[in-house]
Amino acid sequence: MSVRHGLLALLQREPMHGYQLRSAFSKIAGNLNPLNIGQVYSTLSRLERDGLVRSHPSDGSRQHPYGTTDAGTAELANWLTASVAPTDRAHNEVLIKVVLALVTPGVNAKAVVEQQRTQTARTLQELTSRSAQAEPLPTQLTIDRLIFRLEAELRWLESIDPQP
Repeated sequence: MSVRHGLLALLQREPMHGYQLRSAFSKIAGNLNPLNIGQVYSTLSRLERDGLVRSHPSDGSRQHPYGTTDAGTAELANWLTASVAPTDRAHNEVLIKVVLALVTPGVNAKAVVEQQRTQTARTLQELTSRSAQAEPLPTQLTIDRLIFRLEAELRWLESIDPQP
């Protein structure tokens, strides 16, 4: 997810300061994709520099809430209505690790694949268990997407038959 656009969407609802944005983002993502507070504030600085958000007067605290500008609202609308093309980029740490294990002399590729298969299955089981719980819709959608991706990764790992 684009942190830039995620923050714009949250600010479209109401003005918030950085810690509120971090908390709201985590709640929507089901704490599965936490943001570093430094990332929030550096993104806010860039959004302000680009004229997409503005800082509101302080509410008496040290925190300055931000809100979207008309340009920020337009940017968000453009992003939301533009489709995202699926990527065929193969950059993935699991893929790279498995491929390198297969071609690196002295590496037990079968053990690498099995260890990753076990970890993927464990994570899949944890998310499937969490999916059965009542979660808010945004969190449920996030969990479901992760489950589907892990199921595909597990099928791929199970298809690999490295020679010892």
